[in-house]
Amino acid sequence: MAAPDLVWKNGRFGQTSRRDNWWLSPLLVFLGLGTFLVYANWAAFQNAYYTSGPYISPFYSPEIFGDSPHAMFGPKPAWYPSFLPFSPALLILWIPGLFRLTCYYYRGAYYKSFWADPPACAVSEPRKSYLGERSFPLILQNLHRQFLRLSYIVWGFLLYDAIKAFWFKDGFGIGVGTLVLVVNVVLLAGYVFGCHAFRHLVGGSIDQIETFSSPGPAISRYAIL
Repeated sequence: MAAPDLVWKNGRFGQTSRRDNWWLSPLLVFLGLGTFLVYANWAAFQNAYYTSGPYISPFYSPEIFGDSPHAMFGPKPAWYPSFLPFSPALLILWIPGLFRLTCYYYRGAYYKSFWADPPACAVSEPRKSYLGERSFPLILQNLHRQFLRLSYIVWGFLLYDAIKAFWFKDGFGIGVGTLVLVVNVVLLAGYVFGCHAFRHLVGGSIDQIETFSSPGPAISRYAIL
């Protein structure tokens, strides 16, 4: 077995024997994801320009309370605290937001890009200890399975919005917004139904395959996925 070309302990942050541009990938993820977060917050808090005809922005769907015709239960309720900013998006975005925050792929992305934990493979990180995800607050990442279930409800509304986007005042039609909503719901379907936690769900929510006492529908579904 070949020996590593460099062995070091307690190195400074960013120390590595890698000779490639290892910093490029986490930098691009930081810029891309950071830009999206800024935009998402701006779009959610502005509480305007989120609907047109049969279209409604996915950021605002389902619109539980709001001023548009898409609102399920009418305008902002009287009981809503006056000192809090109101936007229909703020009532539902926490579901897909926390689903993505706890997602295995997103964890790998923002752990490297935002926390430098580590910034890249075989690159020294700015901390000396490793706690993993077995203590607070990172143990809350285990709620990913629950947020997946809630995300299916949101996805169902987005599917309804995509179908509704084909119907205008004068009848059936296809617009740019129709195509955007359809592509969005198809891509999101690949995301939520391709999630590792979905396999756990259809397999009967069993944590260990050995738990199955005998072959049955659950283990068959698990094996297919």
